[in-house]
Amino acid sequence: MSTSPGHTKFIIQNLKESYQIGEELYVTVQAKDFDNKSKRYGGDFFQAKLFWSKTKASVFGEVVDLLNGSYSVRFLLPWVGKAQVAVRLIHSSEAVQVLKHHRESNSDRVFFNGYYEGPGPNETRLSEKVMCNVKWDNNGLEHMGTEDCCCEYNDPRTGETWHCQRPKSLPCSALVYHSMGGYRNRLTNKEKMLMKQTNKGISGDKRIINIFHSGGNETIDVTEKCHPGVHTPVPAGFYLNDVWTSFVCSTHHFTTQTTTECLKDKHIYMMGDSTMRQWFEFFVKAIPTLKQMNLHVQYKSGPLIAVDVDNNIDLHWRAHGLPLRAAKTAFADLHYISNEIDDLAGGPHTVIMFNLGPHFTTYPLDFFTHRVLRIRKAVLALLQRAPDTTVIIKTVNTGYKDIFGSDWYSLQLDKILHWAFQDVGVYILDVWQMTACHYSKENIHPGPIIIKNEIDILLSFICPY
Repeated sequence: MSTSPGHTKFIIQNLKESYQIGEELYVTVQAKDFDNKSKRYGGDFFQAKLFWSKTKASVFGEVVDLLNGSYSVRFLLPWVGKAQVAVRLIHSSEAVQVLKHHRESNSDRVFFNGYYEGPGPNETRLSEKVMCNVKWDNNGLEHMGTEDCCCEYNDPRTGETWHCQRPKSLPCSALVYHSMGGYRNRLTNKEKMLMKQTNKGISGDKRIINIFHSGGNETIDVTEKCHPGVHTPVPAGFYLNDVWTSFVCSTHHFTTQTTTECLKDKHIYMMGDSTMRQWFEFFVKAIPTLKQMNLHVQYKSGPLIAVDVDNNIDLHWRAHGLPLRAAKTAFADLHYISNEIDDLAGGPHTVIMFNLGPHFTTYPLDFFTHRVLRIRKAVLALLQRAPDTTVIIKTVNTGYKDIFGSDWYSLQLDKILHWAFQDVGVYILDVWQMTACHYSKENIHPGPIIIKNEIDILLSFICPY
């Protein structure tokens, strides 16, 4: 009775012989089950794009759930040339229920290790490894033990608590390192079957769409300068010949020289996960004068720093703090984003950018919302004391499709991020559509072409022409 990617089809509504650039195209998807019967309720998670492989062109389609088993997809036609429609069933509505259930009741399916070290008898060193996780009411972590099971690490500023099983011979103060522990797959056999039908292309109308000039324009242009608080439309832009044209605001394509000029005299603080670290790595490669220092830390969680003395640029990246799926790293190096922002003076030379996402997919939404609202409070205070600080939020990439980090989870987190910062006067760099509609194989860590296009938008935010 679950949605079958093999039986589900899409059709283009009222296809015309030709269209003008800027017109809209509508597609209908009818969900069917494995008996080829039409579904009567919604909740399936589809993604759709319009594309033309020869010109490396693509644009994201907006899927609307009509709640009766059918779905409407709206496409903007943004380039001159040809196009075809592609639709994927990411998760059936039944698989979405599995994701929801496990998010609310099974947070410790991702767990972590804490490493305790301290002096032992006869000048030896003792070390113990125990299990750790977020402490949050009723989030499935009860099996850590009884009342006295744990060492608790309460952060007074964020109000969040990390807890670890109490080591046998060392005190709670001896916690030195943190790492990813592992994954527990507690899915039933039926749930596993539902989760297997994931990210499947569905068949449908393969007819070619012909798009012609409209008053001499080759593509749609946006002339509005980039400024804080700009709205992200759907679509947010499109690819053509591997270049993303943004509909958010007027973006530019930066060379090594113009990138260096844009970042001159800037202190840049980047906080988040490995997808934000990709931006740090891009700059280190793209600007030859920017030299990375070795701080002798676990590279994948930082902190990292690169400096260009001639142009007075300092670039910092650090992981967003717990929970963090990372290799063994010093516990003291894991800082909460809101605390970092609270400790920065800000000003016209300061650029702060951050992201949150994949490491939070297994927790209840109220936990993520609490974290985001605490960062919002820190950003508001920063902009009050230094209104000319540039603050940029990167949204979540598409990529994961499983019970530990599905796109469906990520999309819910993205909505909370947008909601929390809609009125704060920051830039939201929405990369969701950029990663969902590109032709390259989906990866939570997108390839160099996507990163370069993201950086062009980022620099257009920092240095609007």
